[in-house]
Amino acid sequence: MNINARMLMLRVIIACMSILGVDCAQAAVWNTNYPMSTARSYHTATLLPNGKVLVAGGQNSSSVTSSAELFDPATGKWTSTGAMTTSRCYHTATLLPNGKVLVAGGATQTGFSSITASAELYDPTTGTWTKTGTMTTARGYHVAVLLANGKVLVAGGGINSSAVITSASEIYDPATGIWTSANAMTTRAPGSRECCSRMAGFWLPVGSLSSTPPLPARRFLIRPPVLGRPLAP
Repeated sequence: MNINARMLMLRVIIACMSILGVDCAQAAVWNTNYPMSTARSYHTATLLPNGKVLVAGGQNSSSVTSSAELFDPATGKWTSTGAMTTSRCYHTATLLPNGKVLVAGGATQTGFSSITASAELYDPTTGTWTKTGTMTTARGYHVAVLLANGKVLVAGGGINSSAVITSASEIYDPATGIWTSANAMTTRAPGSRECCSRMAGFWLPVGSLSSTPPLPARRFLIRPPVLGRPLAP
């Protein structure tokens, strides 16, 4: 996208905000008065159906944590909730149709070591975590996408501390708690979890976060009954 196209898009967004009565100057202000109770990075943040935000896992300068906390926008306060059964960072968190949150994979130690295949579920009604089925492939910094049928697609990621990456993908069924292998991506993709968008029925992991140039975009087509086949760009 060239600079003229970007400027046009920005003007359209500002015009739409003005029509909706949004104060652009007010909307651009960040408020830093709501610190979490635990400093963390490489964690997940999930918007729950009740409007609160669940933050789970992550690492600090010396260790990986299993702690989790909830942010309430109505009060601007963070409160602790149940800790995960496994300390992890570089994992994924996916809100399921039943209101629970599926956390999968990640690293259990700093430095992207001790990659895990474990997964667990958070229940907002009880504030507790329970283990669920283990993935077929241990991975971290992968992508997890909720599909239209309520299942969760997990793809790509790193599989060990040597930064070996995978093209493998698998699907989680909340009804059974079981993971099953799906068709592999055409390109191995580390860090694709940062940039995945839905486009006309396709799930598009775009590029990669690595020291090498970004990888080409790849599309993942979901065909009934729950068949995923990677397509060339």
